[in-house]
Amino acid sequence: QVQLVESGGGLVQAGDSLRLTCIASGGSITNLVMGWFRQAPGKERELVAFIRAPGSTNYADSVKGRFTISRDNAKSMVYLQMNNLKPEDTAVYQCTNFDTWGQGTQVTVSS
Repeated sequence: QVQLVESGGGLVQAGDSLRLTCIASGGSITNLVMGWFRQAPGKERELVAFIRAPGSTNYADSVKGRFTISRDNAKSMVYLQMNNLKPEDTAVYQCTNFDTWGQGTQVTVSS
């Protein structure tokens, strides 16, 4: 079974950038749709972005133009480049293959 581990979160100021990384082990992600979700305190988990096996992508309206999801199948990695971060982006970000979930990485954006 594929296991997913996220990294790259942290405390940043509004306007800063972060790149989250998700490393998959125990299986190939080549043919899988991969996604990033986030959950802020007191809120439901929401889809941030996903990338299909051929590479096409979809984004939540709230992050369009600021976030970019990408993948490196050879390295079994999925990335989330987050630019122009806003305080409302503060959340735990989780990687998923829509079957397995990582533990998540905390992103905190101060104003």
